[in-house]
Amino acid sequence: MKSVSFIQRNTQGHWVGDGFPVRTLFSYNDDPAAFSPFLMLDYGGPVVFEPTTKRRGVGAHPHRGFETVTIVYDGEVTHRDSSGGGGTIGPGEVQWMTAAAGIVHEEFHSEAYARSGGPFRMVQLWVNLPARDKMAAPGYQGITAAQIPTLPLTGVDGQDAGTVRPIAGSFDGASGPARTFTPMQVWDVQLKAGHTVTLPAPEGHTTVPLVYQGRVKTADGQEAGDAEMIVYTRDGEGVQLTALADTTLLWLCGEPIDEPVVGYGPFVMNTPQEIQQAFVDFQSGRMGRL
Repeated sequence: MKSVSFIQRNTQGHWVGDGFPVRTLFSYNDDPAAFSPFLMLDYGGPVVFEPTTKRRGVGAHPHRGFETVTIVYDGEVTHRDSSGGGGTIGPGEVQWMTAAAGIVHEEFHSEAYARSGGPFRMVQLWVNLPARDKMAAPGYQGITAAQIPTLPLTGVDGQDAGTVRPIAGSFDGASGPARTFTPMQVWDVQLKAGHTVTLPAPEGHTTVPLVYQGRVKTADGQEAGDAEMIVYTRDGEGVQLTALADTTLLWLCGEPIDEPVVGYGPFVMNTPQEIQQAFVDFQSGRMGRL
């Protein structure tokens, strides 16, 4: 089994635009090697928005060198980008955008959700790309709830312990719909209180599950609750968790990318020179326009 390295927490929040109140649990400015291939995670909400006719969100902005993964738990997010991708996702759905060589996009609450208001919860994850793929063609995957299989999760006692919805990677022989550039597992996991489960995590892979809501105990007795991440060592295989309450877990496990990480704002590359070129390319319109 893997052992716990540390529990990642952040109680300080900020707004992205006027539609996304988030806590950044980690970013490429922290310890990129500890989280690779993942670069950043924003924990959005929970918040209740009042009805409005105003567009809430963040306007056109660029990215290069990585992918953004937006997972909605409550509310709706509408996306549009310079590659021609776009759409609206609601609870249980995912937008997987490949910025790669460069993209300009916007993210807003959907018009229907803005008019109705209500609870809003989401996560945005940034996934790094290896140097060979950083200048690949940009793209967009809109993943509906119906496309993600729901699989039973059996506890160590052989009883029903919850479910796993693989967004990327595979679980129990079923593959998630997301296409990735490097091996990873991105799963929506529901754990039932009182049950202990063993989840697969390959030797050498980064394993950093997020407790989205609920509370779990690790095999060595440490506890993590809402908006906390468990960062495991790469040695060993598998992770054992006990749900102390009904828990929603975002399972993140991936093969590390052993390359330099140089980031500035919306761009993440391998050298400072590549960052400078990204600004030149964006300003000259080579990343496209909305």
